[in-house]
Amino acid sequence: MLEPLRQGLPPLNLAAASDAASCALHARYEAVREARQFTRGTLDQWHLGDRFDDVCLVVSELVTNALRHALPANTSHLAAPEPPVRLHLMRWTERLVCAVRDPSDEGPVTREPEDLSEDCSAESGRGLFLVDSFSDSWGWHPLAGALSGKVVWALFRLPRP
Repeated sequence: MLEPLRQGLPPLNLAAASDAASCALHARYEAVREARQFTRGTLDQWHLGDRFDDVCLVVSELVTNALRHALPANTSHLAAPEPPVRLHLMRWTERLVCAVRDPSDEGPVTREPEDLSEDCSAESGRGLFLVDSFSDSWGWHPLAGALSGKVVWALFRLPRP
């Protein structure tokens, strides 16, 4: 059910996005809280505050995974000159996409559902399962060109206006 998805974002015309916002996140513990606050403000501005709970949970998981698994071991948890993680929120008429860019070329790794049920006390390993459960679809793709790393994204369908 949760095999890693090495696929691109479903066809979206980026030029047709009605709204887009992004936030740079430094490698520090406060980054997840900052991502949630940014998401809250952006969704409120777009009049999508009713979707905050699901979207915020997914944003929290994607940012946590980027900070925990995608940064080089020597990345300082203090302010670095160039923030290594970036959160992008993009809205179309009937879709919202949350995308987290990080410097790792390694794709996200999911745990099998039976592994999750065997170890109920585990404090980690459920993030992508939650992303899969709360979003309509998700995936990842490597960055091309001068940028290295990857983007992990989650798509939410929005009701017709």
